[in-house]
Amino acid sequence: MRKLLAIAAMTLAPLAGAVEDRNVCIYDPLGSSGPMFGLMKDYREFALVEGYNMKLHAYTDEKIASDDFKAEQCDAVVMTGARARPFSKFASTIEAIGAVPNDDVMRDVVMTISAPGAAKYMKTERYEVGGVIPAGAVYLFVNDRSIDTVEELSGKRIATLDYDQPSIKMVNHVGAAVVPSNSANFSGKFNNGSVDVAYAPAIAYKPLEMYKGLGEKGGIMRYNLAYLDFQLVMHRESFGEEFGQKSRQFVSTLFDRAVKSIKHHTDEIEAHYWMDLPDEDVKKYNEMLRQVRITLRDEGVYDGTMLRLLKKLRCKSDPAAAECVENLE
Repeated sequence: MRKLLAIAAMTLAPLAGAVEDRNVCIYDPLGSSGPMFGLMKDYREFALVEGYNMKLHAYTDEKIASDDFKAEQCDAVVMTGARARPFSKFASTIEAIGAVPNDDVMRDVVMTISAPGAAKYMKTERYEVGGVIPAGAVYLFVNDRSIDTVEELSGKRIATLDYDQPSIKMVNHVGAAVVPSNSANFSGKFNNGSVDVAYAPAIAYKPLEMYKGLGEKGGIMRYNLAYLDFQLVMHRESFGEEFGQKSRQFVSTLFDRAVKSIKHHTDEIEAHYWMDLPDEDVKKYNEMLRQVRITLRDEGVYDGTMLRLLKKLRCKSDPAAAECVENLE
């Protein structure tokens, strides 16, 4: 695939006129050897056809990548949806707590927001989201399997992203203690015992050595707290008016490769770590997260239009869900 794109780029780029250099800051915990950076190599070939020579810069610290983007040292940046909230409330709401239950719903989300009809929602005055890449379900990692209910979380220390208001709201909601953390240090705090609980996707398990924090007594709650994604955010003035839509459509073609990587990392987790919840608890947690989403929408953190879209897609996937049968918000 990459070879074909490279050939096309070399053939077609001259026809489009002069190629302009653009800098892309890419947050990937594994740097230039990581999966996100690898996907962006294909994106670079796509952009070359469109007349842009994307110079890729790897960052292992997401905050620095975001700050460099704000300072216009990068024309575009790849970062998680939570970190992208200041640039697009609409797109960042995809990561709303409990709003995307599985890969199939996430696929529908990505294809919907990548269609031309959604273009106006992907833009603000200064920024545009040029694509969304799935990174998988976010799970609770606990250092003791006895922490298996919401009630058991009360009083426990949870590594909480200090820049993510929904995470802080959720931790406070269950009566746990917020331990301010970021994407660069949360796993270290879990692994060295500074916290009892951390939340992360399966792709973090092996690269961030989270098995060290799990030890012999820990476990991973098999319940989707949220669905992590990476978003390509661009300075609109750095690109042509039509480039954003073409970008979203190309990035959507990377979906299956990203999901394949998620499955690979999930399969690497030893089976004995998984903790399955009773159906009654799942229903209770679903309702609790729905209430938190509504609160955050009313407080202006989440985008109402995106929340309605996510509910529509959840109900398409599971019409028998309580929120769909009872026609809840």
